[in-house]
Amino acid sequence: MTGPGDGPDQVAADRFGPPEDDIARLWTPHRMVYIGGQDKPADSTPQQCPFCRIPTGEDADGLVVARGADCFALLNLYPYNGGHLMVLPYRHVSDYTDLTGAETTELAAMTQEAMRVLRTVYAPAGFNLGMNQGEVAGAGIAAHLHQHVVPRWLGDANFLPVVGRTKALPELLADTRARLAAAWPAR
Repeated sequence: MTGPGDGPDQVAADRFGPPEDDIARLWTPHRMVYIGGQDKPADSTPQQCPFCRIPTGEDADGLVVARGADCFALLNLYPYNGGHLMVLPYRHVSDYTDLTGAETTELAAMTQEAMRVLRTVYAPAGFNLGMNQGEVAGAGIAAHLHQHVVPRWLGDANFLPVVGRTKALPELLADTRARLAAAWPAR
């Protein structure tokens, strides 16, 4: 059966997709960019590294929330939760043991500040903190060390990420960056 506008290359909208059932679907096609690796560096050099490029641009464009002398904090472009920050050194270094004393100290201090700011702005119930050292350990960009600061709320891990491979985020990244940057204490 065809309807108006159906042609040899067209299928009626009601004939596309899954059969009618009681399952709600949340489509997130923007995630295909990440899954397909579009933003992954071509190699491990500083010239290809987005974390080396971001500090040279505008904070809003790079989702930078705060800057220190040796490290900076920015929003994760593909967050696990709203407010997911990363703290990383400016220097292109991949291994935690290769950080200088000053970088290690500032990375820790900025991670603490990130937690304070997130508590003030979003009141999470807890946090996941962590570094994935190497691609085999799950580092999306293994060549540039970064500490994840992921705010957590009771009930935030529901069926969507587990079954649907989808994460619902309540706020646009630009809005989250603006709120966190405004709440970050001046240095």
